[in-house]
Amino acid sequence: MSFSEAVLAPWLLGLCAFLALAQRPWRALLDDTALQHRWLAATVAVLLMWQLRAQAVDWLSLHLMFTALLTLVFKAPLALLSILIVNLVAVLTGRVAWPLLGVNLLVTGVVPALVMVLIWRLVDRRLPDNLMVFLFVCGFFGAALSTLAAGLSAVGLMLLGASDAHALYQALEYARFLPLLMPSEAFITGMLMAILLVYHPSWVATFNDHRYIDTK
Repeated sequence: MSFSEAVLAPWLLGLCAFLALAQRPWRALLDDTALQHRWLAATVAVLLMWQLRAQAVDWLSLHLMFTALLTLVFKAPLALLSILIVNLVAVLTGRVAWPLLGVNLLVTGVVPALVMVLIWRLVDRRLPDNLMVFLFVCGFFGAALSTLAAGLSAVGLMLLGASDAHALYQALEYARFLPLLMPSEAFITGMLMAILLVYHPSWVATFNDHRYIDTK
């Protein structure tokens, strides 16, 4: 989901832009040519998938984010860079007003990526070294929680700085449908992660194939 019209106060838009861009997500891409190709292909694929969206209300679009998947495959910095590019394209094509770039990057990038990183750290440090544990907790459960966090952050931003009372009411109504959005993101992320872990586990930056496969 992402905002399509400016219904937030200007100070909140500026704060979100600062928090998102302060992550400096471009640092991890400079030294690996093969990684650059994979990352670019994934970014283009996500860009195309974002075109399949439903306009819930005038100011809010519903679509798959793929932030959890990008975070697992490339880690958070490159995932944020991909989401930044996708949001920039939405601005340049006129789908989204430019003041919303920061808030959309925060909702669709920083928040779900942070949740995914926390879940991955939990799996990496606390749970057994089991391929299915990694796949289901990170790929399915993590993607669902990331989607929930993104939706709640959008609603929270509306509660914090909405400039339109009717839009605030719509945001609270939208929150009731968040559990319906979570399974689709979880299924797509889990399915694609399963394919990658079977055929190209080395492409998944958060997955240690020696630890989860070779030692079993």
